[in-house]
Amino acid sequence: QVQLVESGGGLVQAGGSLRLSCAASGTIFSINAMGWYRQAPGKQRELVAAITSGGSTNYADSVKGRFTISRDDAKNTVYLQMNSLKREDTAVYYCNAEVKSFSKTTGWGPLIEYWGQGTQVTVSS
Repeated sequence: QVQLVESGGGLVQAGGSLRLSCAASGTIFSINAMGWYRQAPGKQRELVAAITSGGSTNYADSVKGRFTISRDDAKNTVYLQMNSLKREDTAVYYCNAEVKSFSKTTGWGPLIEYWGQGTQVTVSS
């Protein structure tokens, strides 16, 4: 029903910038929140940044002041602007969306999480 497609990953030098994009498509009735997670080799997946439908944002302490999450409602797209990249930012970045669906027979359903396939971000020294 809902597909998330990430783009913008790649190789960048330390101190450089990169912008990730995640476009949502399909039947969407209500998006409660969208966000970015990342997972580095040997580490657990962690929340990087999230934005709610109301515009509230949340960032991991390690990226505050460097990363900015934003949303384009007309395109159903969320962005992650990554500045002052560090080697420790190297990871696979995953887009996440929390969607609340509607049914004519049952009404509003529970929140359902959707995940993108991930995009590799590699920061070199």
